[in-house]
Amino acid sequence: MTIHLVRHGSAGHRTAVDDGDDLLRPLDERGRAQAEALVEFFTEVDLRAIWSSTATRCLQTVAPLAAARHLVVDERGELTEGARSMLLLDMLRQEILRDGDIVMCSHGDLIPDVVNRLLREGMRVIGGRGCAKGSVWSLEARGRDIVRGIYSAAP
Repeated sequence: MTIHLVRHGSAGHRTAVDDGDDLLRPLDERGRAQAEALVEFFTEVDLRAIWSSTATRCLQTVAPLAAARHLVVDERGELTEGARSMLLLDMLRQEILRDGDIVMCSHGDLIPDVVNRLLREGMRVIGGRGCAKGSVWSLEARGRDIVRGIYSAAP
C-alpha cells in the first residue's frame, strides 16, 4: 500500500486573507491548475480514501480528485499546518496496515518533517527530494514499515 502526501497547491501570500485567518486562504489560479492536474496524476492509482487538512487551500487541492473518484474528503486536524508531526507519523503508521492507497493533503511544515523522520528510520528515496506546492510524496510500505519514498514535483 502507498500513502500519497500531497502538499497543497499554490495559494498566494498569507497576507491575502482579509480577516487574517490563514486557514481560509484559497488556491490561486496556479493552485487550481495544480489541483486539476492531480486527477490525471492519480489516474492509475486505486484510492480508498482522500484526507485533507482543514485549511481551505488543502480542501480545494484534493476536491477535483475526490469528485472524479466519487469520494468524500475526510478533514483531519493531524494534517493541518502547525500540528505535531509525530501525530501525523502515528496516523501514517496506523494506515499502512490497511489495504488500498490513500491521499493525504497537508502543508510545507509537516511533510518535510515527516519525510526527514522516515529517512532517519531508514526509508530509501528514489529520485529527487522537495516539497513544492502541489507536489506529491508517495510513501510505500512493507508490513509495518515505510520503506520507500518517491517525490514527484507538482504535476
